Amino acid sequence: MKTIDELLSEGVAGKRVFVRADLNVPLDGTTITDDGRIRAVVPTVKALADAGARVIVASHLGRPKGAPDPAFSLAPAAARLGELLGADVAFAEDTVGPSAESTVSGLADGRVAVIENLRFNAGETSKDDSERAAFADKLAGLADVYVGDGFGAVHRKHASVFDLPKRLPHYAGYLIATEVGVLKKLTDDVKRPYVVALGGAKVSDKLAVIDQLLGKADRLLIGGGMAYTFLKAQGHEVGISLLQEDQIPAVKEYIERAEKNGVELVLPVDVLVSPEFPDLKTKAPANPTTVAADAIPADQEGLDIGPETRKLYASKLADAATVFWNGPMGVFEHPDYAEGTKAVAQALVDAPGFTVVGGGDSAAAVRTLGFDEKAFGHISTGGGASLEYLEGKTLPGLAALED
Repeated sequence: MKTIDELLSEGVAGKRVFVRADLNVPLDGTTITDDGRIRAVVPTVKALADAGARVIVASHLGRPKGAPDPAFSLAPAAARLGELLGADVAFAEDTVGPSAESTVSGLADGRVAVIENLRFNAGETSKDDSERAAFADKLAGLADVYVGDGFGAVHRKHASVFDLPKRLPHYAGYLIATEVGVLKKLTDDVKRPYVVALGGAKVSDKLAVIDQLLGKADRLLIGGGMAYTFLKAQGHEVGISLLQEDQIPAVKEYIERAEKNGVELVLPVDVLVSPEFPDLKTKAPANPTTVAADAIPADQEGLDIGPETRKLYASKLADAATVFWNGPMGVFEHPDYAEGTKAVAQALVDAPGFTVVGGGDSAAAVRTLGFDEKAFGHISTGGGASLEYLEGKTLPGLAALED
């Protein structure tokens, strides 16, 4: 795929450059609680603006129903982008309507505008090719060149990700180029030992990537809510812990395959349990109990890996030459259940090799728990996209840039 450096060498002064970013940040009302994805696109936007381009930044935010919804406005993200750039950023109150047209037509060379949430238009996410195409045509009318830099959306066959690049000269921004380079290090010529730590709520979200990793990773550490389906598959009581009964046959098969393939599959040896889920708003003390992983009481719920498991997982990461981590080890949003996730994050910091935090909740946890982002080899902006790449899937947004 062509990169932004090639575009810059061709000259962009006076050109309208459409940057498909990922500004899908978490909001508490209108307050951004984690601006990592906005910061990630700044190098691309700044390089284009500094070269005299008229930069049009577009993104989705949340899951509006194909119509305007103030709760999902990109206005806070646009304001934050302006702060990070140290320059005024214009904001269009629609996607392809009068406000977008006037805002873009009014851009001077080297200036930046953000248009409103792409998902306010049903054509963005439509499964109907013609409806997506019609929206892409309108978006194409705003610009001369397309730069894809929203890595967190490249696994979606959406108008601005898949259809629009076909209508304009297209290039990969700095973020996408970096993300793809990192993922190649996890799939091609991997340095070993290669250790993967997977957490999060649902094992079903990770089955496809586990299937691929059983032929590539040396060790696979399992935590989070998904661990309880593995423990149940081994015949253990898991109480009222998160459990996907329908996935037990698949998990049993993966446990057998791991042993057959020589992949070390490591499960929790102890867990923190409680009879009720913690209050994440008040952060009231939860007073959890630590029990062996094979002795969870029938009326208790597992909410984090225990102290012995933290030590075990840290030891399994200590000599890793390559690490990929996706998914927290427990309910890290509550201080009583954050230690497992914190221990894995610290183990990545201490590991001698190349460490990748696989986006989503893992990236949020790293920032929430106060770690220096520079202490990791890479923190991805796209959890879902990273997983699908590792699964071996063709990502529509990348395919469109490579065309």
